[in-house]
Amino acid sequence: MEMSPALVGDALTRLRRAQGQLAGVVSMIEEGEDCTTVLTQLAAVSRALDRAGFKIVASGMRHCQEARERGEEPPMTEQELEKLFLSLA
Repeated sequence: MEMSPALVGDALTRLRRAQGQLAGVVSMIEEGEDCTTVLTQLAAVSRALDRAGFKIVASGMRHCQEARERGEEPPMTEQELEKLFLSLA
């Protein structure tokens, strides 16, 4: 299944936000910030990435279901989507 901004719009927004957060974490480490603060921010980045991944899988599921409802062959099988979902867990 091809990725497009229209298909994964919210996930793309989340990824951009996580990119900024990660840059902040790198700066914090470079500046010698406290490890508790750094790890708290790193955990937030990790959650943001996980949520973006789940959003992409959910978008793919909706896209495939809409294709089925139109009588078209979906770009991915349910098993392929499940495998992607589980790879995020």
